[in-house]
Amino acid sequence: MPQTLKQNQTKPLPKHIAIIMDGNRRWAEQHNVPRLAGHKKGIVAAQRCVEAALDLGIEYLTLYTFSSENWKRSAEEVDSLMGLLRHYVGSELARMAGSGVRVKIIGRRDNLPADVVDILKKTERLTKDNSKLFLTLAINYGSHDEILEAIRSLIKEVEKGGLKPADITSDHLSRALETEGIPDPDIVIRTGGEKRLSNFLLWQSAYAELVFMEEYWPDFDAGMLERAIREYQARERRYGARK
Repeated sequence: MPQTLKQNQTKPLPKHIAIIMDGNRRWAEQHNVPRLAGHKKGIVAAQRCVEAALDLGIEYLTLYTFSSENWKRSAEEVDSLMGLLRHYVGSELARMAGSGVRVKIIGRRDNLPADVVDILKKTERLTKDNSKLFLTLAINYGSHDEILEAIRSLIKEVEKGGLKPADITSDHLSRALETEGIPDPDIVIRTGGEKRLSNFLLWQSAYAELVFMEEYWPDFDAGMLERAIREYQARERRYGARK
């Protein structure tokens, strides 16, 4: 029987795993059930993923939960997604706090329902001292908007006289992003068979290893996470240089 990742630590684990959770609606179509059922199964898959990351000792996990483009979906589906978000974060709050998970939310909050924003703030506040797993949820998130806001904040610094344009470096921009203090992802996983980043962590993923999986997100489990990590471990990361 092959060794599990926990048993065989000869190759380093990725420090930060980011996941584009894709395929809930297609999974529902495949199983001839309503779309909401697919999204509910996706929530369960997210729970499995967090538990697997905790079990493996992964330090940072980022999940693309709701993109800024998802508002283009029907009002009924968006309302259902907001309802699931309320239920998931609300019901998981005590468990996350007790299991050592620290939660951070990235993405715009100004057009989210007020009660959802309150739940997200409460989750961040109650888990802020945890350190076993740093879980980032990208909700109403789009990387283009994030980068634009970072540029605007740097322009304000220049206008105040605290920074010269010629002195701006990539580190300045990285620190101005919502992911400040979080290491760039080592690996970005996307389920559902699509092979694109879909406006997710574009700046941060410059040197991430990309792993695309055919399975739909509701079927994601610990075995699939380990499979993606093994693929990551089999690659040679050169960051543009030659050995």
